[in-house]
Amino acid sequence: MIRPIMKDEVFLAQKSVPATKADLPVVEDLIDTLRANLDGCVGMAANMIGVKKRIIVFAIGEMIVPMINPIIVKKEKSYVTEESCLSLTGVRQTTRYETIVVEYLDKDFKKQKGTFTGFVAQIIQHEIDHCNGIII
Repeated sequence: MIRPIMKDEVFLAQKSVPATKADLPVVEDLIDTLRANLDGCVGMAANMIGVKKRIIVFAIGEMIVPMINPIIVKKEKSYVTEESCLSLTGVRQTTRYETIVVEYLDKDFKKQKGTFTGFVAQIIQHEIDHCNGIII
């Protein structure tokens, strides 16, 4: 189900809690909502649709990748960039890392660990910031 985008910064600044298997419908709603907004968005976190759970999704081309309870366990080579967000107005400056290692659960709740670089790493960092209540 496509859900409305949360724009309340007080809500967005709250930390999300770990997701459970009961939250799988939220994963599907996030995927649907991202797919509906791909013209102006490459990633989303659950709090962007009003759910304070540690779930993110991001697009790599046509493929949408979900991550449940993602945690960055390693980051290398910081840089400063500017980002926008579907939940916020304008462009804001932030620090990101060129390479990150993320531990997360997939949609089957199997543990995964992946190394991500470049723009994909930037998207993941932005969405994990959402989970942590960090507003760029």
